[in-house]
Amino acid sequence: MSSPVRPHAPHRSWMAIRQGIPAGLYWGLAACGLALPLLLWLLAAAGNVDPVFLPGPARVAERIQAWWNEGLLGDVGISTMRVVVGWAVSALIALPLGLMIGTWRPVQALLEPLTDFIRYMPAVAFIPLVMVWVGIDEAAKVAIIFIGTFFQMVLMVAEDVRRVPMAQIEAAQTMGATPMEVVEKVIVPSAKPALLDTLRVTMGWAWTYLVVAELVAANSGLGYAILKAQRFLQTDKIFAGILLIGLIGLLIDQLMRLAHRKAFPWLHERH
Repeated sequence: MSSPVRPHAPHRSWMAIRQGIPAGLYWGLAACGLALPLLLWLLAAAGNVDPVFLPGPARVAERIQAWWNEGLLGDVGISTMRVVVGWAVSALIALPLGLMIGTWRPVQALLEPLTDFIRYMPAVAFIPLVMVWVGIDEAAKVAIIFIGTFFQMVLMVAEDVRRVPMAQIEAAQTMGATPMEVVEKVIVPSAKPALLDTLRVTMGWAWTYLVVAELVAANSGLGYAILKAQRFLQTDKIFAGILLIGLIGLLIDQLMRLAHRKAFPWLHERH
């Protein structure tokens, strides 16, 4: 009598959709992804190119070293403070407002079209009004970052809330939950992972508005240094400022990804 045929284990390919890969391979590919643009930049700058148009990595590294001696940490600190405060104030208001828009249709009808309308207005266009209303101190710079991130954040939070399955809400209502209990015990816990991702994405947007914010009578910060370097054709310092903003943003992004993995480990389990 022949033995029963055992089913073969499914072949696991690294290129399968949403298939996990070993940590070593992940970080190796990540390093290659970061090194490739650097290599292309090095090759391009090695040709007969005027450094004013394209300074090489070595020249930019020298500029960063000189900038360090001139107070780079102070510029990094003040710019980070402006971005984080503007983003945090946006989140403080956008989270409850987006929750209400995504939960109650009357609130959505009242506020979502207005938010959609304002979010298409460029933040740089508000600079003259901000200078009139707020002045030219730190509050003005924070206000520009707030304007650039707040309205987008509200709509993304509302969409995260709307993605909570209606079946969960109806089940809670069937069990006698009040509207506020549904919000507190069903909608908010279910939407938390998406909300943290939204905060991470909008943090990146906040950094993109830094240079615009530091147009407002700034005398310090990475964006201010980039704008000042533009006036004197210090292309190496422009490159240095852009790269530093990217590195700081990458660090913050990875910290927020780590927080997401720690807060919601079941979403990151490998299958």
